[in-house]
Amino acid sequence: MIFLTALPLFWIMISASRGGHWGAWMPSSISAFEGTCVSIPCRFDFPDELRPAVVHGVWYFNSPYPKNYPPVVFKSRTQVVHESFQGRSRLLGDLGLRNCTLLLSNLSPELGGKYYFRGDLGGYNQYTFSEHSVLDIINTPNIVVPPEVVAGTEVEVSCMVPDNCPELHPELSWLGHDGLGEPTVLGRLREDEGTWVQVSLLHFVPTREANGHRLGCQASFPNTTLQFEGYASLDVKYPPVIVDVNSSVEAIEGSHVSLLCGADSNPPPLLTWMRDGTVLREAVAESLSLELEEVTPAEDGVYACLAENAYGQDNRTVGLSVMYAPWKPTVNGTVVAVEGETVSILCSTQSNPDPILTIFKEKQILATVIYENELQLELPAVTPEDDGEYWCVAENQYGQRATAFNLSVEFAPVILLESHCAAARDTVQCLCVVKSNPEPTVAFELPSRNVTVNETEREFVYSERSGLLLTSILTLRGQAQAPPRVICTSSNIYGTKSLELPFQGAHRLMWAKIGPVGAVVAFAILIAIVCYITQTRRKKNVTESPSFSAGDNPPVLFSSDFRISGAPEKYESERRLGSERRLLGLRGEPPELDLSYSHSDLGKRPTKDSYTLTEELAEYAEIRVK
Repeated sequence: MIFLTALPLFWIMISASRGGHWGAWMPSSISAFEGTCVSIPCRFDFPDELRPAVVHGVWYFNSPYPKNYPPVVFKSRTQVVHESFQGRSRLLGDLGLRNCTLLLSNLSPELGGKYYFRGDLGGYNQYTFSEHSVLDIINTPNIVVPPEVVAGTEVEVSCMVPDNCPELHPELSWLGHDGLGEPTVLGRLREDEGTWVQVSLLHFVPTREANGHRLGCQASFPNTTLQFEGYASLDVKYPPVIVDVNSSVEAIEGSHVSLLCGADSNPPPLLTWMRDGTVLREAVAESLSLELEEVTPAEDGVYACLAENAYGQDNRTVGLSVMYAPWKPTVNGTVVAVEGETVSILCSTQSNPDPILTIFKEKQILATVIYENELQLELPAVTPEDDGEYWCVAENQYGQRATAFNLSVEFAPVILLESHCAAARDTVQCLCVVKSNPEPTVAFELPSRNVTVNETEREFVYSERSGLLLTSILTLRGQAQAPPRVICTSSNIYGTKSLELPFQGAHRLMWAKIGPVGAVVAFAILIAIVCYITQTRRKKNVTESPSFSAGDNPPVLFSSDFRISGAPEKYESERRLGSERRLLGLRGEPPELDLSYSHSDLGKRPTKDSYTLTEELAEYAEIRVK
């Protein structure tokens, strides 16, 4: 506070200067309410050696120099004053005692200004003092609020009014202080320049709600109608509180998202949007939005809004969930396994919401989970039937994605039951169908001849691979005697399998029953049938185009024992082959043995038509196997 309880400086200076020099002492400024009065305390001094009989004095308004003819406020010699001060001014002090205190009554705004005193001791002993007092005419009390009012910290607010009128003393009361606290009146206090003030104090603990509250003080003078009011707005400082923020947000991939954060604080806060410690946007404002254009799954996560000022901080989080279709599933697991092993395949994806995952094989559901990102497929003791293509499909309400993968089961060769031999005239064809992974080697063994023919010997063996099936055909010519035993042997890294190939129908026994003579007769009949068939086909091919092409058929294999007397081997072979093609009406290679059953109709026995073609092939090929 600025109040002093000891003697004011004004009176200390008077005491120290008594008896020596020209000088005057008065408050540099003084205030009073309009319509009241004011007493301006004043003391002066002069040299002791002057010893005047009578001491006079003059108060001037706004100028200390008489030659400027300033308005006279008070003059002890003539009592002649300026019209503005008629009946309003009088001297309260005794000039003989060097007291020049002035009283002004019925104050009005035009009386506010500077007041100078001039001492008149007679003759040339007159002196206008440079010291002066400035009078301020007021009409509102002065409410003093601390420079910083912080919520939660007790504060003292004071109401101060001048009390320099000996005739009227003010009384103070507070306005709008309900809920803040009860006032305390300190009473009349003396200031350091000899002026007086009335003071009332109000103590309270402000809250953030008190920010901007209008607090008033009223000064009234008893037995008059004079009342003066003054107001001050409280500037309460308080930390931020986030009052407006999005709740959790769901958005579809590619859409626009706006996140809003608003805070209440004084002073305004620094608002910051952050994600994973990275500042995305910040500004000093009461609200701040974060705009996300065409959101992606990478922007899914938790966003934080931070509000802070010098008095504290607050923060809130917002969860953004980006909804999107499943990503293309990935498959991690065994893709190659040996028969009997356990296979574990993991299919995983990512989506929001979590997808339905399903693993198919040939449209058959093998495993499925709902609202999971991973699916485990367990195949204990895999078999060759588990070999093939699988699909992992992920779907939710926003879309579907699928990934194909292959499981390769490796196993020892298996010779299928449809493997057999068939004889027609002097030709024998043996079919060996092997199921195996990896691809096996195939060999045909003729025990009675002590001969083994491998699949690499293209002259005698034709092989074709389709999936897990390997079909090999052995063609033997010149079998006039009983057909030999044929054993098919297949091998790979996992094992070897052998099977003696059975002959189809009664062809194998026919040669033993009819004997040599019967064979000649049968051969003659067979030639007649062949001639008939040949003539019929020639007539038919005149009107029809060829139905075979060279690229559709396997090669016809000839043995190295093929001969025509008196002609070179190569020429004779070409001549025979050309005549035989013309005999059948063919323009390309001999037709391929129909082996479609070997891969599309597994487990079925060959049809009769497939062997008819084998018999017809014998009509134009003469092959000898020694």
